[in-house]
Amino acid sequence: MNRGYFISVEGIEGAGKSTQLKFIQQLLESTGKVVTVTREPGGTELGEQIRTLLLTPRPGGMSADAELLLIFAARVEHVRQVISPALAGGKWVLCDRFTGASYAYQGGGRGLPLSRIAALENWALGHLRPDLTLLLDVPVKVGLQRAANRHQQPDRFEQEQVEFFEHVRETYLSLAKKRVDEYRLINASLPLAEVQETIQQVIMAFVEANQSV
Repeated sequence: MNRGYFISVEGIEGAGKSTQLKFIQQLLESTGKVVTVTREPGGTELGEQIRTLLLTPRPGGMSADAELLLIFAARVEHVRQVISPALAGGKWVLCDRFTGASYAYQGGGRGLPLSRIAALENWALGHLRPDLTLLLDVPVKVGLQRAANRHQQPDRFEQEQVEFFEHVRETYLSLAKKRVDEYRLINASLPLAEVQETIQQVIMAFVEANQSV
């Protein structure tokens, strides 16, 4: 059986990941692909427990190093239990964020050295990387306004200041420039129909280029 393909979707708060993940899943399934949809942090019982630890506001906060290590602890289990078995079984994996988010949030946002994150990535994941990453890009103020319109209690990350998210976005854009074989930049500030038209073009081109699966 041929290996499946691994697609991640990245972006700051309010970029529209949840909406577009459903759209991408439908596109892939329309071509006959069997799709496993998952998320980070999370995806497993342990990962979801760690997600709660990471997102819950707490007095005194959390150190950047602890945050990064917790995310990678969840990621190792996620890869072992969900992602790798699905890919080995010929399924296509569609993931709401992956290691790109660690570079953007803990690297750009928290200021941790990107080399430290890269070392963890290599140690924890080996050669596993997404085959395709869609970066849904919106200006920070647009994204935060969209997130505020959800009328939900902000989680620990959503409570960060605008400057934090500016650094996150800058790091995402830098990744997209450096990893041109993996990343596709999507202007997610456009009307929904235009965003989805672009996504459809990217996904269908990727599927066509990988018809063996």
